[in-house]
Amino acid sequence: MSYREKIVETIPVGPLGLIALESSKTLGQRVNDYLVKWRKERESEHKGTIAFYGYQRDNYLINACCPRFGTGEAKGQIKESVRGYDLYLLVDVTNYSLTYTVCGHTNHMSPDDHYQDLKRIIAAVGGKARRITVIMPYLYEGRQHRRTSRESLDCALALQELINMGVESIITFDAHDPRVQNSIPLNSLETVSPIYQNIKALLLNVPDIRFDSDHMMIISPDEGSMYRAVYYASILGLDVGSFYKRRDYTKIVNGRNPIIAHEFLGSDVKGKDVLLIDDMISSGDSILDAAKELKRRKANRIFVAATFGLFTNGLDKFDEAYEKGIIHRILTTNLIYQTPELLTKPWYINVDMSKYIALIIDTMNHDNSISQLLNPVERIHNILKKYGQYKD
Repeated sequence: MSYREKIVETIPVGPLGLIALESSKTLGQRVNDYLVKWRKERESEHKGTIAFYGYQRDNYLINACCPRFGTGEAKGQIKESVRGYDLYLLVDVTNYSLTYTVCGHTNHMSPDDHYQDLKRIIAAVGGKARRITVIMPYLYEGRQHRRTSRESLDCALALQELINMGVESIITFDAHDPRVQNSIPLNSLETVSPIYQNIKALLLNVPDIRFDSDHMMIISPDEGSMYRAVYYASILGLDVGSFYKRRDYTKIVNGRNPIIAHEFLGSDVKGKDVLLIDDMISSGDSILDAAKELKRRKANRIFVAATFGLFTNGLDKFDEAYEKGIIHRILTTNLIYQTPELLTKPWYINVDMSKYIALIIDTMNHDNSISQLLNPVERIHNILKKYGQYKD
């Protein structure tokens, strides 16, 4: 019996409802399509019982919106009944492509705006849903995860606020620092890694790639991502290395201390492909500096796998790095907004996460454990075997 067939052995928590806020409409539609397809194909003797009422539908997306007044103020609206529903709210707090008007002026939506819209929709539910789960791939204010001086702890406050509003659990992807879970110790905050999807995308798009210690190394571009690199290297049986940043702590530029130099710790990379691992590409300076240093050390092809491709300073520097042979491919997920320009780049590989999210939602709706989904080791070994690259 397959994993998806086992799901139907338990009764759903309630009728499934998916609310994709405007920031996540595209991803939400893809997730919905998977759910509709699976539930139509799924066979069970119990599906005709009252416990499975509304189980098979043509659409699980709930009609909801956040209209704004001329002053920029807004309200959340849910335009159909959600009483007794098991609701999943999907939001992308980084989607800057959306705009609204304030007294005739156009504003691009910021993470703060998206977070407020999320709270508006939760408030509009009015406590009528059976359960609310928030799927926030890029954790709101996740980079402000600790206090180093007299600073606010925005991420911790936001998580506590959502729990106080009635959210039962929160699912995020590759949190900048998973220890932020400590802010809500009695509630569920799952941080999911897209490692399986990244490896699968590399195997599909780079036929001659070899995941063995003779041909590849895993490198962390800084000390903060070292645990991610070690995780990849442990599963794949590869050597690992890391850069650490020497910063000038006497200055602050664009909200951070400028980097003086990148120092490398690790074995020889000469002639090997390198997979650089990070949670996000923001300006891209750290990744590109690390890639240049690796090329100086005679590395072969350099691949970059990051969960979130923010590209806050544009794509020109990545075009230049690709043309110079510094970067071979960059992988980021569709968990956040991607510009049409990015999707056309020859160096870019889009990692689709919609099927994975749909599987998590389908499993949770049946109140089954998602532990098997969060641990990708077996699936990674299976796909490596499929491509003839797994060694016992």
